[in-house]
Amino acid sequence: MTISPIVWAEFLCGPLTPAQATAAEALFPAPIPLQAADARRAAEWFNLAGRRRGSLTDCMIAATCLRLSATLVTANVNDFRPFEPEGLTIIAG
Repeated sequence: MTISPIVWAEFLCGPLTPAQATAAEALFPAPIPLQAADARRAAEWFNLAGRRRGSLTDCMIAATCLRLSATLVTANVNDFRPFEPEGLTIIAG
């Protein structure tokens, strides 16, 4: 199980208690970094989708998941549906 630094930052914005942050750090000790290829793919999707406010982060998360062939677990399933045709697998969480 892993996490991207983008998702990690969103999580740490909370709200969460110090105990929750400590528990999460034990689960995810080393976030997987965004790579240059992920950034290019995310920017392409962002531009193709009309540069919608708030969507760049979702594009970066989806690009990282696709590079890793990772399944995305999210409470915001509808935000990531546009990436399913690219091969993104989503689980509601």
